[in-house]
Amino acid sequence: MVAVGVLAGLSVLSLLTYGYLSWDSLGLGPGETEATRTGLGEELGAGAPSSQPHIIFILADDQGFRDVGYHGSEIRTPTLDKLAAEGVKLENYYVQPMCTPSRSQFITGKYQIHTGLQHSIIRPTQPNCLPLDNVTLPQKLKEVGYSTHMVGKWHLGFYRRECMPTQRGFDTFFGSLLGSGDYYTHFKCDSPGICGYDLYENDNAAWDHDNGIYSTQMYTQKVQQILASHNPRKPIFLYIAYQAVHSPLQAPGRYFEHYRSINNINRRRYAAMLACLDEAINNVTLALKKYGYYENSIIIYSSDNGGQPMAGGSNWPLRGSKGTYWEGGIRAVGFVHSPLLKNKGSVCKELVHITDWFPTLITLAEGQINEDIQLDGYDIWETISEGRRSPRVDILHNIDPIYTKAKNGSWAAGYGIWNTAIQSAIRVNHWKLLTGNPGYSDWVPPQAFSNAGPNRWHNERVSWSAGKTVWLFNITADPYERVDLSARYPDVVKQLLRRLSQFNKTAVPVRYPPKDPRSNPKLNGGVWGPWFKEDEKKKKSDKSKGASKQKKNKNKKKAN
Repeated sequence: MVAVGVLAGLSVLSLLTYGYLSWDSLGLGPGETEATRTGLGEELGAGAPSSQPHIIFILADDQGFRDVGYHGSEIRTPTLDKLAAEGVKLENYYVQPMCTPSRSQFITGKYQIHTGLQHSIIRPTQPNCLPLDNVTLPQKLKEVGYSTHMVGKWHLGFYRRECMPTQRGFDTFFGSLLGSGDYYTHFKCDSPGICGYDLYENDNAAWDHDNGIYSTQMYTQKVQQILASHNPRKPIFLYIAYQAVHSPLQAPGRYFEHYRSINNINRRRYAAMLACLDEAINNVTLALKKYGYYENSIIIYSSDNGGQPMAGGSNWPLRGSKGTYWEGGIRAVGFVHSPLLKNKGSVCKELVHITDWFPTLITLAEGQINEDIQLDGYDIWETISEGRRSPRVDILHNIDPIYTKAKNGSWAAGYGIWNTAIQSAIRVNHWKLLTGNPGYSDWVPPQAFSNAGPNRWHNERVSWSAGKTVWLFNITADPYERVDLSARYPDVVKQLLRRLSQFNKTAVPVRYPPKDPRSNPKLNGGVWGPWFKEDEKKKKSDKSKGASKQKKNKNKKKAN
């Protein structure tokens, strides 16, 4: 017991040295010791423990498929490697190719075509957000007694107050509303002159927290504070959406120590950012153990999309990058770590998609999914925990009707079933079909990062025959998408085109409005935040109605 106490003391001391934990963030007053803090924890935890698990969902931003130690990266990720090795690695796991789509599908359990967010991302100046008629995961978890907290990047729209995280099911929110920003100052310019501050605590700008702390460390400190103040006998849902490793490429100096040998400056910065993120996740795990959550917790780790090679990320040996429907854009790093898993230390090669977390987590939380919520996700807990077959046999990667059309696409090329000018991608069992313009299609091997590049001389490129708008791959046999089989198996192509057509019949109209000049932070105290006020609009219309009524009455009197 003494040895355990000494080790615990050393771990806290080392955390303090690295600047993640302060005595305040641990909840320790000047005269308080670890022993008295433990007593306080016992007092807080009075009452029967909940059978509902604590859910911790960690979403990394733009982490490439290769950018984790256990996928062969030169970047060291000891925490991720250990958590994954002791849990279940998801090696057939898919997300969306960009930020907003992945986040919307995680929080609703629905494909983009069913929320209207099938095109691109939500831009800061757009009057757009996740449609308010969609029930969210934190709302469902609150129904069954969970305390719900979000720390990190929202990126699901904020033009109205009703779109804010605290209005979509989270008890508390601390983080950014936009897709990216400075890691230290939390400022973001969308275009020249359209700049503002983007750090929030609940519904207000968090000026008090603007102490120049690197966001990965600041978000981790916030998570530690939440865990220290919550009763571990009551279920908690923590959604931690780190900003890292999205551009701009910034990291505290000491994390560069092991990566001086990387010549490519972007890759070196990216490596330092990922090293900091790995350490942050270690500190979150330590806090879960320290405050009594760990034994009844489920930790899920996921990237939101593939890496961006021009910004230091690597998806090798997969093809393509962030923003594309090649495997490098949508196949993600993911794992589940939990004492509650039955098959610990295993690899899951069954098909899993980011929409599956919605029904899986609600079921684990002993919640109810109403029949009128038409989900695209499946409950895959037994697949992950027990190694059973996945209930999922297909994934609609997306149908984007307003993306730049492929010049040579046509109904004829799609056998009269589908217009191949439209960007779309679908997976059914082993088969994957892409149509239209799938995006940047190179393979970018590790040696591409040897100079100021990535250097295109090192990239493997394929020159497709002119006019190509349909590709078919057997992903199980050819995960790197090197052999197009569309000409060899026209019947399979037709089957998948029909499936696309069926999905398309259920699609809702695309929501992608033009920018609104009222979104300029200069009109909102220098802060990015809600600008659309329904009441004002109503008042104005009521006022104009009243004015026209008065005018009519005046004209009547004059006529009389």
